[in-house]
Amino acid sequence: EKGYETGEHAPGLKLGGCGAYKAAHHIIKTHAKVWHSYNNTWRSEQQGMVGISLTSGWGEPVDPHSQTDRDAAERYVQFHLGWFANPIFRGDYPEIMKNYVGRKSAQQGLGTSGLPTFSVQEKTYIKGTSDFLGIGHFTTRYVTQKSFPFLQASSYHTDRDLAELVDPNWPAPGSKWLYSVPWGFRRLLNFIKTQYGNPLIYVTENGISEKVQCTQLCDEWRIEYLKGYINEILKALNDGVNVKGYTAWSLLDKFEWNKGFSERFGFYHIDFKNKNKPRYPKASADYYKKIISANGFPNPREVMS
Repeated sequence: EKGYETGEHAPGLKLGGCGAYKAAHHIIKTHAKVWHSYNNTWRSEQQGMVGISLTSGWGEPVDPHSQTDRDAAERYVQFHLGWFANPIFRGDYPEIMKNYVGRKSAQQGLGTSGLPTFSVQEKTYIKGTSDFLGIGHFTTRYVTQKSFPFLQASSYHTDRDLAELVDPNWPAPGSKWLYSVPWGFRRLLNFIKTQYGNPLIYVTENGISEKVQCTQLCDEWRIEYLKGYINEILKALNDGVNVKGYTAWSLLDKFEWNKGFSERFGFYHIDFKNKNKPRYPKASADYYKKIISANGFPNPREVMS
């Protein structure tokens, strides 16, 4: 969407309402081709696994008693995660996505939907092409129904007919989009379990950035974020979700899309102004070291000093 519709990210194309959908369509078909290639050529010899890693937020209805809000929250997740996961695990785009994009395209006077279609052969070829699901997850939004006027050009954001809100009490120490809402992760993981037949899950990205430009090594709020989110994964495991592994985001401060070096996700602070790029461990590095040593939350009395 940012690469092919708004042009904020590389390759910087502003292709309007169907650019993102076309790009995603090619990604899904290409992913399936790679999976089949491995499956036919290498799997018997190597016994490896091929999956896909998808990043998704969680959408929670503003009013859980309102059917329109519940539907809007469902659309948020289906347009986010389901866009890619549904074809791969169930064989086609989510029905709600096909309906909404199709209707919006018709209102715009377009002959066909902005969302491409898979042939019967393609659906069969794509379905089941993931031995595991990688999940990147950072934050949650409250979601409510919001209708966009017909006159407005169709786009990924307006096709969904929803508005995203945040709770001002949610901690937000880093990127302006990133609020700490641990309970959303458990709900997302349970959604995956229910929607896609409880696939094997690896958490491939989860972490939080900081706004401050100075060498801030006492990142207690990152420790709180990790504690909260990892705890919700443990609850999801108790719910029967098939989470096999967890990868924090990220080991080092690094180049972050179009934000460059300004958003720092690392356990290690990097001095980018120094040509040697020295690394300094933040408090979170020590905390996470204890978690991975214990493979869970350590008993305080058992932690080596």
